[in-house]
Amino acid sequence: MTQTLPRSLEVSLGVIVARERIDNPWQEYIWKPVSVFLDAPPITEMRLLRRGPGHEHFHVATMPLELHRKETAGYKVNLSNGVPSVYVVLREGGESGVAIQCHLLTASPFDVEAYGATSEDIIGRVSMPDELVELVEAFIDAHHVEEAFVKRTRVRYEAEDEHNFGQEPVHVLRERMRLAGRDPGVT
Repeated sequence: MTQTLPRSLEVSLGVIVARERIDNPWQEYIWKPVSVFLDAPPITEMRLLRRGPGHEHFHVATMPLELHRKETAGYKVNLSNGVPSVYVVLREGGESGVAIQCHLLTASPFDVEAYGATSEDIIGRVSMPDELVELVEAFIDAHHVEEAFVKRTRVRYEAEDEHNFGQEPVHVLRERMRLAGRDPGVT
């Protein structure tokens, strides 16, 4: 009996974020994702992991990275772009009162594109752990289906339909005026 693979897969990842001091008159520090790790314990609030001169590293969340069978094209692009990555979307503050929240983890660069349109989200790319790379590759092998490129067919241009909207062409107007006995050159 063959075992069927699930259509989607969740992998729990811990998210490490750095808060770094910067020299800026309007802002004291910046947040940026540093890494993710497997087998992370669940947490209820962010934990300080390490402190150094001008920076602090926090474990901010343990979240699922979801893989879906219809998004394997994005995963393939990610793995072929040199360094396989996990894309992290962070949000500062919010109604919960915490300094920073992890909003999304994804392995698809296509999923994270929309979040770059606003300046409120912090988007970062961190290196994918080797065990996760192997898992994503296996998921792609099990579910990816190449879609053939289909070029759309063009609709033929019909010249007589040109004046069906807006103002009629000048040569049609002149012919109509000539047939009506009016001089098209005099207005």
